[in-house]
Amino acid sequence: MTQVVRVHNFMVSSDGYGSGEGQSFEHPFGHANPADLFSWAGATAHWVNRTDPGGTYGFDDYCTRDFTRNIGAEIMGRNKFGPQRGPWEDLDWEGWWGDDTPFHTPVYVLTHHVRPSITLGDTTFHFLDASPQDALAQAFEAADGKDVRLGGGVATVREFLDADLIDQMHFAVAPIELGRGERLWDSPDDLVDRFFLEKVPSPSGVTHLFFWRR
Repeated sequence: MTQVVRVHNFMVSSDGYGSGEGQSFEHPFGHANPADLFSWAGATAHWVNRTDPGGTYGFDDYCTRDFTRNIGAEIMGRNKFGPQRGPWEDLDWEGWWGDDTPFHTPVYVLTHHVRPSITLGDTTFHFLDASPQDALAQAFEAADGKDVRLGGGVATVREFLDADLIDQMHFAVAPIELGRGERLWDSPDDLVDRFFLEKVPSPSGVTHLFFWRR
């Protein structure tokens, strides 16, 4: 079975930003209000962080269910793990998710400042100073035949796009403008030279964008 690299449920503003400006411990998305980007997903029955019964079904829920399908490992950038920059000053702090992470697979965190691996529940975070190609080789091996999810943030997605290492992508475009921050694209149509693109509007107000290799 062929393993593929997938992006899932990546939230983007209508003007192309995946995160706001000024990320900090208190504000993981900078000046952006996370609810403006994530409310569609949080309302679904199968949102990975849902802890109570209920939630909506329909197309949005189909997208959230697909988040974990056949995923054996994840790759993320350091800024998705936490807000610290430079050398690690606090090894006791172990990310934003607590012991019950939403990943449940090995996770490879790209950073120029490596640190020992940490295990939270059934998720182990490995910290790599590696090229996208080398990180992906390790993630594919750990995934044991399953796919690898590229979790972001924006800079990491752009880096893997530039290296032509992504096979499938799903973005949820929220009807808001951020104006500044980490910008993914000027227009999603910029990628149609390499990917097919289908745009599916949802009653929740977001538009789901699906890309797959030509």
